[in-house]
Amino acid sequence: MRSLLPFLRWWPLQAATLRADVVAGISVALVLVPQSMAYAQLAGMPAYYGLYAGFLPVIVAALWGSSSQLATGPAAVSSILTASALAPLATLGSENFVALAILLAFMVGAIQLVLALCRMGNVVSFLSHPVILGFTSAAAIIIGLSQLNKLLGLPIGRSDFFLGDVWQMLLQLPDTHLPTLAMGLGAMAVIWAFRRWLPRWPGVLVAVALGIAVSWATGFERTGSAPVEVLADTHVLSIAQDYQKARTQLRELDVRIEALRRPETPAPSRSDALARRYELELKQLERADLERENGQRLRDLRQLAFSATHAPDGAITRLEPAGRDGDTSRETWRIKDIRGGIVRLSGGGEVVGVIPPGLPSMGLPQFSWDALRSLLGAALVMALIGFVEAVSIGKAMAARTRQRIDPNQELLGQGLANIAGSLTQAFPTMGSFSRSAVNISSGARTGMSSVVTGLLMLVTLLALTPVLYHLPQAVLAAVIMMAITSLIGFRAMNHAWRAHRHDGIAAWATFFAALLLAPAIDYGVLFGAALAILLYLYRTMRPRMARLARDPDGMLHDADGPGAPAGEALVVLRFDGSLYFANVPSFEDRVLEAVAASPDVREVLVVADGINGIDASGVEVLEHLSARLSTGGITLSLCGVKRQVAEVFERTGLSAKIGPGNLFRNPRQAIDAIEQRTRPPSAGAGPATPAASGPAPASASVQQPGAALPPL
Repeated sequence: MRSLLPFLRWWPLQAATLRADVVAGISVALVLVPQSMAYAQLAGMPAYYGLYAGFLPVIVAALWGSSSQLATGPAAVSSILTASALAPLATLGSENFVALAILLAFMVGAIQLVLALCRMGNVVSFLSHPVILGFTSAAAIIIGLSQLNKLLGLPIGRSDFFLGDVWQMLLQLPDTHLPTLAMGLGAMAVIWAFRRWLPRWPGVLVAVALGIAVSWATGFERTGSAPVEVLADTHVLSIAQDYQKARTQLRELDVRIEALRRPETPAPSRSDALARRYELELKQLERADLERENGQRLRDLRQLAFSATHAPDGAITRLEPAGRDGDTSRETWRIKDIRGGIVRLSGGGEVVGVIPPGLPSMGLPQFSWDALRSLLGAALVMALIGFVEAVSIGKAMAARTRQRIDPNQELLGQGLANIAGSLTQAFPTMGSFSRSAVNISSGARTGMSSVVTGLLMLVTLLALTPVLYHLPQAVLAAVIMMAITSLIGFRAMNHAWRAHRHDGIAAWATFFAALLLAPAIDYGVLFGAALAILLYLYRTMRPRMARLARDPDGMLHDADGPGAPAGEALVVLRFDGSLYFANVPSFEDRVLEAVAASPDVREVLVVADGINGIDASGVEVLEHLSARLSTGGITLSLCGVKRQVAEVFERTGLSAKIGPGNLFRNPRQAIDAIEQRTRPPSAGAGPATPAASGPAPASASVQQPGAALPPL
C-alpha cells in the first residue's frame, strides 16, 4: 500500500511532529498567498488563478511525492515559461489564454506521469546542470524585466522580441507614475529589511499587508473607462475601431473553426473531407495573422499617453494625446484594452481588483488537436525543468534531513499535482526553492505541512478574497523581483567554466539564447541541451591518448613527465575512453602517428584499462590495425582489457586475430614478455631470434616472463 499511497509513511503522526508541521504549513501559506497571485500575473493570468494553483497541486504533490519538505505550487520559472509558450497563441489574460494555460498544465502533468510510470526518472540527465544554470539565470532577468512596467506604472507591449518591448517601455520613463514607483520600492525595502534582520518572520506578508492598507487609505487605485468615441485623435480612433472589428472577426473565426473541427454525421465523402480540412487550415492561418496584426494595434495604442476631459459627474468625455495643448502638468491615462466599445484606462495606480469568492470550478480542460500540437514542445520542456527543480530541491532538503529521495516517485507526485491542478483551473506548477527553504527552516518534518498550507489556501479562497481587492500591482511586482534574485547564478556559471570549458560554453550559450529568444525561452533550453550533448560527443570523439614512459622501477607514467620513452623498439600508449564509432578514426590516427614518429619500433602496446566499452566499429579498427602493422613487421598488443571488453573480443573472434600471445593481464607482464621476444641473442647463445613480425606464441608472452628491462 505504501507504494501506491506513499503518504502512509507519515503515520502514525506523533503530537510533536504534527505541531511542527502545522507551524511550518502556516509559515509557508503566509508566503504563498501573495506569491501565488504575483506568479499568476507573471504567467499572464488574472491574479486569483494563482490562489487556485496554490490549493490542490500543493496537497497532491506532498501526498504522492517522496520529499517531506518540498513545497510545490506556482513558481517564477513555471510562470514565465507559461507566458512565453502561450503569448504567441492568445492575448494575455483572455479567456482563450486561460483555457490554454489550463490545458498546458494537464499536458505537463501527463508527460511527467508517463515518464514516472515508465520509470524514466533518469531522462532528466539530458538537461545538464550547466544548462539549467544558464536557463534559470536568463529566466530570472527576463522575469525581473517583465515586472518593471508594473513597478513604474507604465505599459509594456507584447511581441516576438521581448528585449525590444522592454526598450520601448524604457523610452516612456518620463511618464513614470511616481506613487506606483514609491509603492513598489517601499515593498522591496520592507522585504529586504525582514530578510536582513528578521529572517524568520514573513516579510512578504508584512509588505503585502502594508501595501493593502496604504492603497485603501490613500485611494491608490486609478483606473477608468470611457466609450471609444471619446478618442479625439482621428488616427487613434481609427486604430481603436480596427482593433474592435478584428476582435469581432476573431470571435467569428473561432466559431467557424470549432464547427469545422466537429465530426460530421453522416461521414462525408473523401473529397468533402479534404475540402473541409483545407478550409480549416485556411481559417487557422487567417486567425493567426489577424491575432498578430491586432496584437500590434494594441501595442501601438498602449504606447500613447492621453489627457482626459471630465464631466461634472467625473465621467471622461474626451481623450486627446497628452501635451498637445502645451499643458504637461495634467494627469495622463493609457489604454489597457478595448472591449465591447469601451476603452479601459489606467492612470498608474493599479490594484488586483475583484477576486471571485469560492472554490474554482472543476472540469476537464478544453482539448483540441491544434492546441495539443502547438503546446507539445513547451509542455515537454516544462515537464523536464519542473522535474529537475523538484529533484534538486528535494535532494538539497534531504541532505539536511538524511531522507531518501526517489526521483521516479517525485516525478509521479509532480505529474499528479499538475493534472489535479488542471482540473481545478490551475496553470502549471513546480517545486519552489524559496518556499521549501521556509518549510524546512520552520521545522517541517513530513508532507503534512504542505497539506496544511493547501488547506489555508482553501480558507483564503472561501473567506479572505475581499481583503485582497486593494493589493497594488506594484507590490506583487516587488514580491516577484525580490524572489528571483537567488535564481541569478553568474558565479555558478563561472565555476562551471573553470570545471570544464565545455560546461561553461553550454551554460553561457543557454543564457544568451534564452535571453535573446525571449519570450520563447523554451527554445533557449532546447538549444542549450542540444549544445551540451554535441559538446559531449565532441569530447568523446577525441579522447585522451597518452604515450607512456617508464620510471627506473618499471612503473609507467605519461611521457610528458620525467622519465624516458618505453623503448626504441616498443611504443606504449594508453587510451582513455570507450572505443566506439565516433572516435575510432582518432584512435587509429594516433596509433599510426606514434608508429611513424618511432622508425625503429617493432612493438605497439595499448594499455586498455581505460576502455570501458567497445562496439563493432572499435572491433573492426583493432582488427584492421593489427593486420596493417603486422605487414610492416610490427606487433600490436593489448593489456589490462576489462572483462566486458574481453567478452566482445571472444564473441567476435578478435582475440584469435590479434593472437592470445598478444593479450596480457597487466602492463608489467606485457613489457616483460615483449622484452623477451625483442631482446637480441646473448653471447654464446644460439642463433638470434628475429623480432616478431606478427602474433607471438602464448608461451613467449605469458609462460616465460623475462627479467626487468635494463635502464633506457
